[in-house]
Amino acid sequence: MDFSSADSLVLVGILAAAAALLAIAELIRIPYPIPLVLGGLALGFVPGMPRIELPPDIVLVAVLPPLLYGAAFFSPLRELRANVRPIGLLAIGLVLTTTVAVAAVAHAAIPGLGWPTAFVLGAIVSPTDPTAATAIAERLGLPRRLVALLEGESLVNDGTALVAYRFAVAAVVTGSFSLAAASGRFVLNIAGGIAVGLAVGFVIREVRRRLDNPPVEITISILSGYFAYLPAEAIGVSGVLSAVTVGIYMGWHTPELTTAQTRLQGVAVWEILFFLLNAFLFTIIGLQLPVILDGLAGYSTATLVWYAVLVATTVVAARFAWIFATTQLPRLLGRHRREPPMPWQPSVVLAWSGMRGAVSLAAALALPLTTDAGTHFPDRELIVFLTFAVILATVVVQGLTLPKLIGLLELEDDSRLEAKEDTKARIHAADAALARLEELIDEEWVREDTAERLRGLYGYRRSRFQARFDEADDGGIEQRSTDYQRLLRELIQAERAAVRALRRERRISDEVMRRVERDLDLEEARLE
Repeated sequence: MDFSSADSLVLVGILAAAAALLAIAELIRIPYPIPLVLGGLALGFVPGMPRIELPPDIVLVAVLPPLLYGAAFFSPLRELRANVRPIGLLAIGLVLTTTVAVAAVAHAAIPGLGWPTAFVLGAIVSPTDPTAATAIAERLGLPRRLVALLEGESLVNDGTALVAYRFAVAAVVTGSFSLAAASGRFVLNIAGGIAVGLAVGFVIREVRRRLDNPPVEITISILSGYFAYLPAEAIGVSGVLSAVTVGIYMGWHTPELTTAQTRLQGVAVWEILFFLLNAFLFTIIGLQLPVILDGLAGYSTATLVWYAVLVATTVVAARFAWIFATTQLPRLLGRHRREPPMPWQPSVVLAWSGMRGAVSLAAALALPLTTDAGTHFPDRELIVFLTFAVILATVVVQGLTLPKLIGLLELEDDSRLEAKEDTKARIHAADAALARLEELIDEEWVREDTAERLRGLYGYRRSRFQARFDEADDGGIEQRSTDYQRLLRELIQAERAAVRALRRERRISDEVMRRVERDLDLEEARLE
């Protein structure tokens, strides 16, 4: 494949446009998937722009595993455990309901669309993408339970949807389908995917327990999703659930296996990787449309728009109906469950947060080109187009209106509860440090003046956080702490300036400057 100078300029233009769109998203405070999708769509129709067509399975195999692993690794495990039932209803029940609803509507409304092909479309558009919804939720301070439901649903529903997708595609390709065999295979896919994820997680845990090399450990963490996904796919079980399982497993055990340096570097690497992968995927969604439209010359624009509106509306309506049936109907009927009933306001937000994204696009693009009989996969181009339309409608329309909906419903912000937990944790940590200090006081290497200084430091820290629970506190301790931190920051900034001056004068090397500056950065980050 030749890469000409013109291609270089086009690539620079695409990268510059993506960077500009990300900057614009930050300036106008909207989730970055929205401008990336719209910008990619606009770029796709620029004259002279090369047609970008991803090879089948490239997203599923190359990009999806680290995204799934990373999302699971940083998921709020406590909230997920507390909401197993509603997450299961969303990730399994809602996915299957959406698949059936879309298949039924598409089969009835689109002439010539067979049932197997209709179920393929339903399975493709059934899983949600959490990127835009959770970005808005965290920015506007939604209740933690609602954020946990959105994240938990997106982690598990990918596996459910892709398993259903496989069965539907197999029915189209082979021309046969057995409900009994498919049901057994469905259970096997789920159980097998989880088992592979746990086995791989155990192996990775034992390997990382014996390592003390941050670059190597971070590299293993990036590859962990592949280590789980690829073997699971090779033996025919759910690679998605395998990658999610190993992510949750390692998220729980990693703090015990790593050093502070590895954790600091690892979080930074994962933040950048997440950002780049999502930016790539949402830009590609927009750039794909011209390629998709090339295969739909036999349909009029009005017909395509009507099909797109119909399928997107069905997806949204199915979500609203399911969430109302599982959250509000039992509440109205007075049926009590173990978890507290969800008020109608969070239910509305949850229903309006069902945005589609990378997984749906990847599944659509991975459709086979032909069947076992050698014929063209029926309505492949139409399925890909309708998938893109659902992604565009949910990400842009729901993404832009979700903040207004959240503001209109005035949901209760429970961030104070998290702040209280944070304060309790810091008090408990200070108590543990003081107790350990008393245990070590008789050691020969512990000097009395050093111990006394540390008693004062941790005692003051404990008093400062304890004052946050004292309603009669006048804020004096907090103000003194703030003034102290301000002074330290001024001094640290003076140190940085001095070190940078030494580098400019060539009295120290760049490596020495970076090492000293990193220590100063850590010292500043440690300020509470």
